[in-house]
Amino acid sequence: MCGRVALFTPPVRLAKLLDATLAAGVDPEGHPSWNVGPQRRLFGLTEPDGARALDSYRWGLLPSWAKDSAIANRLFNARGETVAEKPSFRSAFAKRPCVIPVDGFYEWDHRPGHNKQPNYFTRSDGQLLLFAGLFEQWRDPNEEDAAPLKTCTIITTTPSKDMDEIHDRMPVVLSPADVETWLNVKDYGADERAQLLCPSPPGTLVHHGVGNAVGSVRNDGPELIERTETQSLF
Repeated sequence: MCGRVALFTPPVRLAKLLDATLAAGVDPEGHPSWNVGPQRRLFGLTEPDGARALDSYRWGLLPSWAKDSAIANRLFNARGETVAEKPSFRSAFAKRPCVIPVDGFYEWDHRPGHNKQPNYFTRSDGQLLLFAGLFEQWRDPNEEDAAPLKTCTIITTTPSKDMDEIHDRMPVVLSPADVETWLNVKDYGADERAQLLCPSPPGTLVHHGVGNAVGSVRNDGPELIERTETQSLF
């Protein structure tokens, strides 16, 4: 799973790096955070009509048919192996892909003999991480004239060697060269796009142990990503 990320690069810079236009209403400077969890805001890159746009989305997918927003609490990740078939995701996979840029993500160490310490993962080349994602627009059926709510999910896959067995899942990390294939549902078929939902090549990611403060979303700040010595139980 991927349930905690760092996103401190301003939206205006994200848009520039991704050759995109900021959607109306997005604060160019944003609100930097080193501890973003589900139900918080992420940014998603889409390519409607061939023009790239960067908009904000609440993290936790709400399918258009959902009757209750609580379903989003368990749809912040989608498994790449089943995303094309699962009712919660298949429509979004076919029609509404997005790319979710982040600065880094956290996973808690599940290896035997190790403390359950959080580890902070980034790209080894220092560039943005580009996650394969999906987005939806949902209207609350219990409210007349409800404004649409834009939501998203991050797709996960089996771990690469870069995960060092810390966790049995990892986000799908797209290379910049694969972004067009993932977003362009008109020119690329489902099978071709599904082939991108695989572990990133070894050497793509690096990680280091960090403090336990990241375990609470109430804590935030650049100190959360500072290296902390990894400790063994023995």
